Amino acid sequence: MKLKSTVLLAALAVILPLAAQAQNVAIVNGKPVPKARVNTLLQQANRSGQPVTPEMESRARDEVVLREIFAQAAEKAGIPASADFKAQLELLRQTVLIRELFADYQKKHQPSEADAKAEYEKIKVASSGTEYHARHILVETEDEAKKLIEQIKGGASFEELAKKNSKDPGSAENGGDLDFAKPETYVPEFGQALAALKKGEYTQTPVKTQFGWHIIKLEDTREAKFPAFEEVKPQIMQRLAQAALQKYQEDLKNAAKTDYKFSAGE
Repeated sequence: MKLKSTVLLAALAVILPLAAQAQNVAIVNGKPVPKARVNTLLQQANRSGQPVTPEMESRARDEVVLREIFAQAAEKAGIPASADFKAQLELLRQTVLIRELFADYQKKHQPSEADAKAEYEKIKVASSGTEYHARHILVETEDEAKKLIEQIKGGASFEELAKKNSKDPGSAENGGDLDFAKPETYVPEFGQALAALKKGEYTQTPVKTQFGWHIIKLEDTREAKFPAFEEVKPQIMQRLAQAALQKYQEDLKNAAKTDYKFSAGE
């Protein structure tokens, strides 16, 4: 019986250190580095959208061991006793607390499918209507615009004149092409002039905006296209979650009793 006990104790003496090692990445100057630190680093990377790969796991292990080496050196140098360290540590503590508070809130307040569909319908209604495929030529003066209009009336190509004369770097190379858009996406003067045109027409008089003088041509119109719900569901869910978090933050701010006056931008 005594022999069996001795064997058992010997086995435990071997097994227990191995079990402890399984919980640690390494021992640095006699102090264990818990594997939990690696898991925390990997969780943070995963939260930010980075895929956790074997290479990343290896880098995380290196990181926590290096941190322990450097942290021990800082302890030995008396850094934790400094006022600057204590002030920074408090800010860091608050940062982690706030981050975890907001993460916990979002985890418990995920938008529902019904909320997302309702938001989808609101956006869809706001985005419906007619889209206009426009071209334009932008110049600095009214006289320049009038001369170009006369050339177009004489048979000159609108597209070629745009390439040679338009001051709009975003569309000049493509013959003034602005693709399909709703009139209200443009500055009011431009949008109103565009909406008044019929397919194939161009403005007979220059249109003045804050950017200069325009000659506008309407190529075509179509009913606005809108993606299916499933295509945009992730973006809508994210948008709703962010809006809910912002409201939560605002509610906390308004409920707090403080003599501090926030700036207008807050």
